[in-house]
Amino acid sequence: MTRFIFITGGVVSSLGKGLMAASLAALLQARGYTVRIRKFDPYLNVDPGTMSPYQHGEVYVTDDGAETDLDLGHYERFTGVPSRQSDNVTSGRIYQTIIAKERRGDYLGATVQVIPHVTDAIKEFARADTDDLDFVLCEIGGTVGDIESLPFMEAIRQLRNDLGRDRTSFVHLTLVPYIAAAGELKTKPTQHSVRDLTALGIQPDVLVCRCDRPLPDSDRAKIALFCNVKKEAVIPALDAKTIYGVPVQYHVEGLDRAVLDSFGLDTSATLDLSRWTEIEERLSLPEGEVTIGVVGKYVGLQDAYKSLHEALVHGGIANRVKVHIRWLDAELFEQDADGLAAQLEPLHAILVPGGFGERGSEGKIASVRFARERKVPYFGICLGMQMACVEGARNTAGLADASTTEFGATAEPVVGLITEWMTEAGLQTRAAGGDLGGTMRLGAYDAKLADGSRVAGIYGSDAITERHRHRYEVNVHYREALEKGGLVFSGMSPDGELPEIVERPDHPWFVGVQFHPELKSKPFAPHPLFQSFIAAAVAQSRLV
Repeated sequence: MTRFIFITGGVVSSLGKGLMAASLAALLQARGYTVRIRKFDPYLNVDPGTMSPYQHGEVYVTDDGAETDLDLGHYERFTGVPSRQSDNVTSGRIYQTIIAKERRGDYLGATVQVIPHVTDAIKEFARADTDDLDFVLCEIGGTVGDIESLPFMEAIRQLRNDLGRDRTSFVHLTLVPYIAAAGELKTKPTQHSVRDLTALGIQPDVLVCRCDRPLPDSDRAKIALFCNVKKEAVIPALDAKTIYGVPVQYHVEGLDRAVLDSFGLDTSATLDLSRWTEIEERLSLPEGEVTIGVVGKYVGLQDAYKSLHEALVHGGIANRVKVHIRWLDAELFEQDADGLAAQLEPLHAILVPGGFGERGSEGKIASVRFARERKVPYFGICLGMQMACVEGARNTAGLADASTTEFGATAEPVVGLITEWMTEAGLQTRAAGGDLGGTMRLGAYDAKLADGSRVAGIYGSDAITERHRHRYEVNVHYREALEKGGLVFSGMSPDGELPEIVERPDHPWFVGVQFHPELKSKPFAPHPLFQSFIAAAVAQSRLV
């Protein structure tokens, strides 16, 4: 019998609902339960695929090719359960589905309304493919009181009536701010948030209170009294030194016990948190440190590279070192070429991540050249691999006009638009003028690695599967010229048409990948490429 935990937020956004949901799921897993986490996003975009990273942060891609909210990355990293398209839905997708049905006449002439048609669609999404699970955690985006989230709130209210109290629990995350002038924490915002929630017909079973200092016992009792919950179900949520310490911290405060108690389930069983305590220990007691430079175009908002940041931390965990990340704006390197060396020389490794558009591209290419010539470990991801190929074509293969058609017409299109490729479902085609949300190669694809290559040694295999999100590919017709310049194609699609990995055998560590390995990295299972990359940075740090 599947039980549902609905997670809402109040007072302000960005309190950490996704992190709390992921931590709670990890605690339930540690007790032996099977879990899945889902995200309801109230915005009207069909998915975040066409949204600016500055608006929404990174787009997290699943194996089945869905472009989803970055919280799904937290879910995967904390639980190890692969996310899928059915784990993220937006108002846009709900309405798109309903309008398509209405146009087909599926509603038999009925008036289509928010209740019951929209709420029924939301409930159907929440309950789909859950029969084999113990718990499904559903996070509602936004905060209580948002107009956009009202249909979702109504849907989860109805689900409690549909499923019963023994199969549903409401967890509400709020803010308890500290007012310096008064010298005390204030519970009133939480009281108002719960009042707004109950006005929608939802009485929370557990309250999680974000605060920057310990929550006095008297304040917990006050919140419990005014918000109509048990005192044991008022859970303080203080800032943690690392996000990977949050599951243990929530367990100490009693979150998992409070949730299980709301279902009437036994809370006495012991749970195994050893992997989380080991991760905490490795992060708090590193045996060294390295500095990695990330040369990108969205460095003003680090959420744009959330999975990348975490994957670098995971590489540090594997090597028992602290990873310092220096975020460098590629566009500034174009304006100050002399300052490039000064910025890059102190680094132990350089990484150029994925991205779209021409802005900052020459700064990225200059960074690639610096890493190649100075023998500094280099990792290029997606656009970072493409820029490595353009740099190699210009400076080692004699193709001075080499570029990518993404930036305009070029005499030497080393990188070009994908128009067709083979999948298990058959030939996939895209048109240059198609919808932006449908012109990319998305999701997991296989690749074959060359025998004896560096990457084959890193993976310990000659066959891999990795997640993609890109519109442009390295042009395989330039393979011979690039390999003569020392840039070897060490990973290819199974049909041999699409380059997946390039490397320089004469370099200490120089690898470019067309896919996004950061999306599959986890703290307890670091991605092998990031583990090897940080190891190379450690070796470089001993030479500097």
